[in-house]
Amino acid sequence: MKYDPDFNHRQSIRLNEYDYSASGAYFITICTHDREYLFGDIFNETMDSSIFGDIARSHWQQLAQHHPNIIVDESIVMPNHLHGIIILESSMDYKKSISEIIRGFKTFSAKAINKERGLRGVPVWQRNYYDRIIRNELELDRVRQYIINNPQNWDADKNNQTQSSTHTDPQGRVYAINRE
Repeated sequence: MKYDPDFNHRQSIRLNEYDYSASGAYFITICTHDREYLFGDIFNETMDSSIFGDIARSHWQQLAQHHPNIIVDESIVMPNHLHGIIILESSMDYKKSISEIIRGFKTFSAKAINKERGLRGVPVWQRNYYDRIIRNELELDRVRQYIINNPQNWDADKNNQTQSSTHTDPQGRVYAINRE
C-alpha cells in the first residue's frame, strides 16, 4: 500500500518544542490494543492480574535496569491499560527520551506476552501512549494517589468498557451490576 498523507497522517499528541529527554517526572498511560481486557480483572476493588498482566508489570518495573537514568515510581497494571510514573534524571552519558523508553517497553513486553499466548506479531499495545509532564511535587503526589486508587475507581474509569458497578449488600457480599 502506497503512503497517503491524507490517510496515514497521525497528529502528534506530544508538546511541540518540548524535550522529552529532559529530567523530570512523567505520568504515562499505555492502553492495550483495542482496549482488550488482557491483563486481568478488578475484583472487590483490587486488581487480579493474569499472567499477561504480571509480564507487563515485570517489564515495567525492570525499566530502570535497562535505563540507568530513570526511576520507576508508582505504577499499576489495570485490565486494559497501565499507568506509571517515570522520573528521568540528568545524565551526561545516557540520554533517552520518554518515547524511546516506552517504545522499548512495548516491544519487549509484547514479545514476552505473545510468547506466553503462543502467538507471534499480534498487537498487544495501542499504537500510541498518553503522557503528562508532572510539574511539581503537589501534582506528583496527586498522580501517585490517582494510580494507587485506580482499582477502587474502576467503575467510573473511562477505560472500563463494561462500565459495571458493584453493590454491597448488608451481609458484605459484593454483586456486579452491569450497565451494558
